[in-house]
Amino acid sequence: MKKEKDVETRIKSELKKIEPFLASEGGFVTYEKFEDGILYLRFGGACEDCSLIDYTLKDGIEQLICSEVPEVKEVRKV
Repeated sequence: MKKEKDVETRIKSELKKIEPFLASEGGFVTYEKFEDGILYLRFGGACEDCSLIDYTLKDGIEQLICSEVPEVKEVRKV
């Protein structure tokens, strides 16, 4: 349980680094859950209807988080 909380804390710390970029575009991201190596995120604001969100998710957010938190194998939007 403690290791799980540590991973969650590190994930949230990395998400804080992304927040200013998304906010500058009028969007935001919310942590939903981390389960079986998969991080689930919810996007809102301008990110909800953005045609480029899949690129932002896979080429930006997923790469950053997976490199900083190796327990995360994939990031998915909900």
